[in-house]
Formats: sequence, C-alpha cells, structure tokens
Amino acid sequence: MQRIKFMYKAYLNEPLWFKILTLTTLLISIIFSSSNNGYYQSCAKLAAAIFFGAYGIKMRKNTKVATIFFVLVVICMYLAWSSLKLARL
Repeated sequence: MQRIKFMYKAYLNEPLWFKILTLTTLLISIIFSSSNNGYYQSCAKLAAAIFFGAYGIKMRKNTKVATIFFVLVVICMYLAWSSLKLARL
C-alpha cells in the first residue's frame, strides 16, 4: 500500500503536460482498442506506443526500465502497422 501511495504522490509531482499526455493516450488506447475497425485499433496501438515512450523517456536514468519501455514502443508500433495493413485489405 505504501508503494502505491508513493507512486501516486510521484505522479502528482509531474508537470501538467505529462499528466495530460499520459491520461489522454491511456484513455485513447482503452477506448479505441474495443472497436472492430482496424483503423481505430491501429490508433489505439499508436497511443499505447506514445504512452510507453513518454514513460521510457521519463525513466531514462534507469536503463533497464527505459529499455523495457522502448521495446514496448517498438512492439506497439509494429502491431499498429500490421493492424493498419489488415484494415486496408
């Protein structure tokens, strides 16, 4: 429980633009991922890539965590591209 409180307090200390970016991309990825349209699913995966990229840049002092986030960015970008290709068919 203390760890959750610490993470919440750390999140409240972030700048406003970071809070808006992370909340917006998280909501977009959740809302659009439930759609059957391939373009919306691709947009959801791109939003997830932006979300992971923002936290990867934030955590760049910890190289292991930053590397994990950047690998997730690459995976999300690949999945977005592949679902976009399937939407065109």
